[in-house]
Amino acid sequence: MALATHYLEVGRMDELGRMDTPVHRLDARALIVATAGFLLTVMSFPRYEISALVPLCLYPAVLMARAGLPARYLLRKVAMAAPFAIVLGMFNPLMDRQSMLQFGHLTLSGGWISFCSILLRFALTVMAALILVSCTGIHRLCAGLEQLGLPRVLTVQVLFLYRYFFVIGDEAIRMTRSVAMRSGGAPPLPWRLFGTLAGHLLLRAMDRAQRIYRAMLSRGFDGVVRVLRPTIFDWQEACFVIGWAAFFVVARTWNLAELAGRLLD
Repeated sequence: MALATHYLEVGRMDELGRMDTPVHRLDARALIVATAGFLLTVMSFPRYEISALVPLCLYPAVLMARAGLPARYLLRKVAMAAPFAIVLGMFNPLMDRQSMLQFGHLTLSGGWISFCSILLRFALTVMAALILVSCTGIHRLCAGLEQLGLPRVLTVQVLFLYRYFFVIGDEAIRMTRSVAMRSGGAPPLPWRLFGTLAGHLLLRAMDRAQRIYRAMLSRGFDGVVRVLRPTIFDWQEACFVIGWAAFFVVARTWNLAELAGRLLD
């Protein structure tokens, strides 16, 4: 079923977080700080900038290669979320008609340039976020955020929200399978019944979540996020953060793509 397929693909990110590679062995705080610096750098460029953003593709490309992450899987996730960026910038060509570039008889307006810049920023930021989760896993990510000073109640809520997605996903798969088995190949359910099914799904998921929470309390859950493979912030993590921070500063200060083009001429 399509629902089960997409559900399992989301759960695959936790499996990727349990891999043993040089990037996965880094402390989660180093990856969080480096990713935050990358996101701030990408979003700090002017709206008409495209060429200066291209060298920043090095960050997700290097991490993906060093971590052994499946590029097709991550790119498919970026493509699934791309419509949000398209909707966000689709009116730019209509609102901003100022001529920016001239290619013979073809004139490129500022709206099209800013639209392309939005798509590139979106791809870079979403890819960086996916790589972060795929390299740390949700438990290490929440533990790292707490160690960086994020309130514990917030990190626990993020962890529970992620886990509740799988609780409601399990219930949705059960209900979908039950409807399919009882329909006997009949036409799809009318739209008016989906509201009722959604209400039953929410009630069943909340009831199961309460049972899971009571089971956690009976096993000694005290609100602390613990990880099976704890790490420390050592010199490797410091070199990782400092090296990428230096690259981000250089990429933000100078247009590396333009400089490379001048050197090749």
